[in-house]
Amino acid sequence: MAVSIALHLLAAVIWVGGMFFAYMALRPAAAQVLEPPLRLQLWVQTFKRFFLWVWLGMFILLATGYTMVFAYFGGFGGVGLHIHLMHGMGIVMVMIYLHVFFAPYRRLRHALVIEDYAEGGRRLAQIRTLIGLNLIIGLSVITIASAGRYLI
Repeated sequence: MAVSIALHLLAAVIWVGGMFFAYMALRPAAAQVLEPPLRLQLWVQTFKRFFLWVWLGMFILLATGYTMVFAYFGGFGGVGLHIHLMHGMGIVMVMIYLHVFFAPYRRLRHALVIEDYAEGGRRLAQIRTLIGLNLIIGLSVITIASAGRYLI
């Protein structure tokens, strides 16, 4: 159980922390100092690296989460409401990420290849909105995971 919890927490911290850094630090700094073509290239390169970690994190989160629920608690009937909330919100985060990766991120990369910076900017704005949403959900999940048993 200790290994599952540790891996689960590390994967969550990497995913949510990465979104927090990108949204709260990198985004405003890049907007302030880089012209749109360079800013879009920076984001594509950043996402290329970060999204590999998100794929790994999602796998670890799902594997460790389901392992804990089924191996240690006997299924979802044996866990509290906070675990159900964490699970449901985590699935929503996965769905949002999959949409970002397979739709606007793919279109952003294509826009850069054809040097359509206006389209790239639109796709980056769409990604920013969805990452902002996922960040809010992720921070909520962390709050529920850490304090949920005492609140709910």
